Amino acid sequence: MEKIMIKGGRPLHGRVTVSGAKNSAVALIPAAILADSPTAIENLPQIKDVEIFADILRDMGASVTREGSELQIDPRGIRGVPMPNGKIKKLRASYYLMGALLSRFGEAVVGLPGGCNLGPRPIDQHIKGFEALGARVAHKEGCVHVSASRLKGARIYLDVVSVGATINIMLAASRVEGVTVIENAAKEPEIIDVATLLASMGARINGAGTDVIRIRGSRSLKGCRHSIIPDRIEAGTYMIAAAATRGDVIVENVIPWHMEPVSAKLREMGVEVQQGDESLRVKGNGNYRPIDIKTLPYPGFPTDLQQPFTSLLTGVEGLSLVTDNIYSSRFKHVDELCRMGADIRVDGRTAVIRGGKSLHGTPVRATDLRAGAALVTAGLMAEGVTEIFGLEHIDRGYEALDDKLRSLGAEVWRK
Repeated sequence: MEKIMIKGGRPLHGRVTVSGAKNSAVALIPAAILADSPTAIENLPQIKDVEIFADILRDMGASVTREGSELQIDPRGIRGVPMPNGKIKKLRASYYLMGALLSRFGEAVVGLPGGCNLGPRPIDQHIKGFEALGARVAHKEGCVHVSASRLKGARIYLDVVSVGATINIMLAASRVEGVTVIENAAKEPEIIDVATLLASMGARINGAGTDVIRIRGSRSLKGCRHSIIPDRIEAGTYMIAAAATRGDVIVENVIPWHMEPVSAKLREMGVEVQQGDESLRVKGNGNYRPIDIKTLPYPGFPTDLQQPFTSLLTGVEGLSLVTDNIYSSRFKHVDELCRMGADIRVDGRTAVIRGGKSLHGTPVRATDLRAGAALVTAGLMAEGVTEIFGLEHIDRGYEALDDKLRSLGAEVWRK
């Protein structure tokens, strides 16, 4: 079983370029199903989730080719075949096929999604949206069956802010007659990215990035060329790693205002963060202050970065609190950090971190993607060598992580 090895204790220095956003890519690829002609998606990250999604579309009859960071998708041969399990189970974002296939074919049979186990993540808001548009939804043999003889625009209020439900309803509504209004919609930058693609295809969408989105669908959508936004979670991971190692790193190909929740918390604890037009420079030091973090929907602090930030706070003298208001079970990295010498106690949704103790390298296991990022951050901080198993989780969301870290001076290798 492949693992990643890190010899810690080296401050990171240099420049690192951020790849395209994973959380956009896994929505944009199924969105290509909606077009009647080919779509080209640029700045695509070379990660496992993208590979799996491309294979799923090929299994459905689409022509999918990749040249470097560009993926070309020709959906004209695609069939609305049932997708009960197999590759579907490897992706959380496979649920976007429901909205895309429903909009294109009036029917979808998709296995319940997989991905990281972060506790209950129901798709009830997705289903609520499909039903409001006129679809019938049934659960049979571990699959969601969605069908409709005719879909029509509707007003849909989301009971909870959900990125997945917002995007899925946008996909479903893009070829639907009439106007669909999503209230209490998610505001994440990835929502705007998907809306931009759909608008380029011919759908009329207003309000993306606010809590009310209006979609006037079109019976026919055309393919287009679209470039994915930078990955704000990858950027945040390198910013946190630079601070954790007391390094000096310029993170390039970022949209700085997307990073403001992270930059603000780093500055609050005493890290120097300098903003450029499309870059951020993070300069660490030895005089950090403990802080409290609460994850919230965008523009709040992102849940995807609380795990690596927890690792950073283990090196800060004093008491810090990290509360995850998004996922109830996103502290599986804590036991592994404690194996490395951290003093952390989890109380419900809050991790209580008594920082200032040195971490030491030891064998640990990544249980999900961002837990992997947390352990990589801890390994960079620790004395000695850290062995991280569960590398397949890290490869789902980080392009060439070990190569990029080595370019910053880290001693990292696969084994």
